[in-house]
Amino acid sequence: MRSGLAAAALCLLLGLAAVGWWAAHRTPPPRYLTGVVTRGAVVRSISATGTVNPVLTVLVGSYVSGVIQAQYCDFNTRVRKGQMCARIDPRPYQTVVDENAAQLAVARAQLAKDRANLDYAVINERRQAGLVGRGVVSQDVVDAARNALRQARAQLLLDQATVRERAAALEAARVNLGYTAIVSPVDGTVVSRNVTVGQTVAASFQTPTLFLIATDLTRMQVDANVSESDIGSVHEGDHARFSVEAWPSRDFDARVVQVRQAPQAVQNVITYDVVLAVDNPQLLLKPGMTATVSIATARRDNVLRVPDQALRFEPAGTPRPAAAASGAAASGATAPARVWVLRDGRPAAVPVRIGLDDDSQAELLGGGLAAGDRVIVGEQRAAATAARTSMRFGF
Repeated sequence: MRSGLAAAALCLLLGLAAVGWWAAHRTPPPRYLTGVVTRGAVVRSISATGTVNPVLTVLVGSYVSGVIQAQYCDFNTRVRKGQMCARIDPRPYQTVVDENAAQLAVARAQLAKDRANLDYAVINERRQAGLVGRGVVSQDVVDAARNALRQARAQLLLDQATVRERAAALEAARVNLGYTAIVSPVDGTVVSRNVTVGQTVAASFQTPTLFLIATDLTRMQVDANVSESDIGSVHEGDHARFSVEAWPSRDFDARVVQVRQAPQAVQNVITYDVVLAVDNPQLLLKPGMTATVSIATARRDNVLRVPDQALRFEPAGTPRPAAAASGAAASGATAPARVWVLRDGRPAAVPVRIGLDDDSQAELLGGGLAAGDRVIVGEQRAAATAARTSMRFGF
């Protein structure tokens, strides 16, 4: 009887060991993660960085050299067209004006004198021509009178040219005197001032920039640097959004107004300047801010969407079809694909056609799916692995 009990106990132990071994080495079914088919917008976009700038910025410089005598504008000053912002000491240029005015007066006096001399030369030539016929004077006297008349006429022409020359010099001196008043050419706001009272401005070789005036800070633009691989999909009128570090929780709406053709090469990387127009009524955007830009190059509204993870998922051991597309329809063309759904606890393939893909959601153009359906986006086997490990090591 004891031997029978021992045999039964041995058999029980062997059975328990077999059950434990089977539990430790069996492969439990995977746990599937699912996503939902929704309806909404699919927007394909490209990313770039740029700089916020005023739409029009005017550089106000100096045409003449001199010492800044007075300054009337500062940073953030609102100016009107023609308003004086600074003045260069006008005394040296006023002296030149006075000198040229005196020279013009001398030229005009000389013109009046030579005109009187011409009148006398005309009368003298007529007198001598009348006397030579009566034999009172010689022909040489008449020729001398005629020569004097010609010289008087030529001198009058020379004096008239001299008067015009002196008048032009006086006008140039007055223009230079006018340039000593630095005025704003437009209505706007001073965003930069590079001059102080007492500073000497030298305009001999290059016009110095004294003020930088933005015409309208309520209308700004973003100059975005778009890579050459993305520039082909950007067109005028595309919608864009951007953010700046000063307002990290706020996005600003913009619109592409220009795609410039000039390439920019930085360390052998080619980019193109894309100009975005943005309204700035609250003056939140400041010139020079760095913008992180997203430009929408294609958009579909109110369409069925499936997560891109569902398009990439394939059950373990299932061969992936050659036409399976993760982003295969980035250009908006129809592409065949398939997704997997759970039926009776097992994954089943559902053929679909996808359209626009924004790398997060893909547009569904056809297939047996509807809004609210759940599709498989992944599977988890970590729980089975942990169970196997605990059985094996007795945790």
